[in-house]
Amino acid sequence: MTIAVAYQGEAGAFSEAAIASVWGDGATALSCASFGEVIAAIEAGRAEAGVLPVRNTIAGPVAESVAAIRKSKLVVMREVPLPIHLDLVALPGATLEALRSAASHPVALLQCANFLRAHPFLVPRMAYDTAGAAREVAASRDTSRAAIASSRAGALHGLVPIASGIEDRTDNVTQFAIVARDASKILLSALAARTPSANLER
Repeated sequence: MTIAVAYQGEAGAFSEAAIASVWGDGATALSCASFGEVIAAIEAGRAEAGVLPVRNTIAGPVAESVAAIRKSKLVVMREVPLPIHLDLVALPGATLEALRSAASHPVALLQCANFLRAHPFLVPRMAYDTAGAAREVAASRDTSRAAIASSRAGALHGLVPIASGIEDRTDNVTQFAIVARDASKILLSALAARTPSANLER
């Protein structure tokens, strides 16, 4: 049985990767523009569950996401850890020296603070999503613009890695909360079947 699972961001986002890590091909990922829209999609019945980032090794709590969960009546069923590795991606032909900006979600920018300090010519630009930032760079056709995103997000939009693994720590992990209206037997069985036992306890 395939269920709909809502997440914030676009294809290539780390939240989408978290869904795949739990359900494999047993879930259809429902893209939402904000954490609040993820909650609304579940409450309205458009999705059976949602995956929301709650804290990161480097950046700490994801305050906006945590607040959205607390304001809702949803049940937090599990927390799932996902390793986070970030690349600086840009259009083919771009060079690090010629880049002038790096766009990403604010939490991702925090995870790359050391890299950005070491390259002060890269002006950080906030975007609503890491994968969305990659899409916008690709659409701009501007070789002075870059995004900080997953390698998959870059590849989806025809971007190439200019620098890889630019997060401040190699053990960088984000914990994702799996939320739902209630602890239904169908959802619990799906989680038990797809999620490694070590992840369920973290």
